[in-house]
Amino acid sequence: MTSLLFKDITVLTEEGKTVPHAYVGVTDSTISHFQLTQPEDAFDRVIDGRGKLLMPALYNAHAHVPMTLLRGRGDNLPLDRWLNEAIFPFEVHITEDATYHATLLGIAEMLRFGVVSFTDMYFCTDARARAVLDSGVKCNLSDCVVCSEPGMTYYDLPLAKENEQWIAQYHGAGDGRLLIDMSLHAEYTSTPEVVRTLADATKAAGLRMQVHVSETQKEVQECIERHGKTPPVYLADLGLFDVPTTADHCVWLTDEDRSVLAEKDVFVACCPASNAKLGSGIADIKAMKAAGITLTLGTDGVASNNNHNMFQDLYLLALMQRASDANPVSLSAEELITIATRNGALSQGRVDCGRMQVGSRADLTMLDIDTPWMQPVHTMAENLIYSAQGSDVVLTMVDGTILYENGEYLTIDIEKEIAETCAARERILSEMA
Repeated sequence: MTSLLFKDITVLTEEGKTVPHAYVGVTDSTISHFQLTQPEDAFDRVIDGRGKLLMPALYNAHAHVPMTLLRGRGDNLPLDRWLNEAIFPFEVHITEDATYHATLLGIAEMLRFGVVSFTDMYFCTDARARAVLDSGVKCNLSDCVVCSEPGMTYYDLPLAKENEQWIAQYHGAGDGRLLIDMSLHAEYTSTPEVVRTLADATKAAGLRMQVHVSETQKEVQECIERHGKTPPVYLADLGLFDVPTTADHCVWLTDEDRSVLAEKDVFVACCPASNAKLGSGIADIKAMKAAGITLTLGTDGVASNNNHNMFQDLYLLALMQRASDANPVSLSAEELITIATRNGALSQGRVDCGRMQVGSRADLTMLDIDTPWMQPVHTMAENLIYSAQGSDVVLTMVDGTILYENGEYLTIDIEKEIAETCAARERILSEMA
């Protein structure tokens, strides 16, 4: 049994409540103490919390982490051209080895910014799973279905057999840190029969679903032309939302779409940085919340962000809605903190995560708040959203194990992963030439 005490530290809960001069104990993988007096128990290590802030760590609800290889590629292109001209031709050359190192580099970046878990949609699943297990983070991993061939079903795809193997090998691995999800890339890269049979398979396996939904206005218009329905209504009618689902982006929604997503208890992963960079639009988070939709936060891939700094995404999520509405009244700082922590954990099915509570998993991040941009403090939640920087993170802990502290990665050889990922990029560019 291992134990650690954060002593005399300011705590910010998942609901944005500030608790000064707190004592937070971690025993093995869980939070064992959260009180205002020093526990009588002995701890293996005591961290002086003066000048620091402790909070539930962040959950990245939508990512394509191996796209670390493509950081910044295809700038100044709309989504369809960006995918077809810059991204897909590069991805053809990505190997399992390149995926492993690029995933580790992306994980290192997330740990540096206080992220402990991510919902990932990509390919080369064995390599990604190995990176997750080797690094010690949490992940909901999926290999997305892409099939527009008429007459095909999900069960006809090689991916159907591969998913069975990955579920048997990885689902629940690493003491539950790694979970396997199903995923559909999007309406526009599939057929109704593929969607329907994927929904059936997901329900039979008891898994969760990830899917891109209504990211651009063009996507919505073309879906209506093909099916006479918007993407959320189309996917709901085919049963895709009959399992716990995270719908990514959801920028262009109608009132009916929001009602459908709320009725089906679909989580929405907002990706403000990616949507802004690709010119996709600004998701109406106020309308989604008013409709009863549970919101989460994602970075998307770094090719369209271009980083995994979720503090930046939180800041953008807060400001872009206000700018779009020309109205300073929007989601509160407290609500935004819940979106990035507890809601993200729930979207991954991790009910014992994402909160500052005795008995919960010790997924925590500590920030240095003794800085010019974090002082003075009128409201800590406001400071976190509008003043904090991702670089303020000095410690990230997953299930009670410190994976990043004061510039040091405890499970990742950061110099090696940078070198390997850069070498893989050069190899791919050479092959493309």
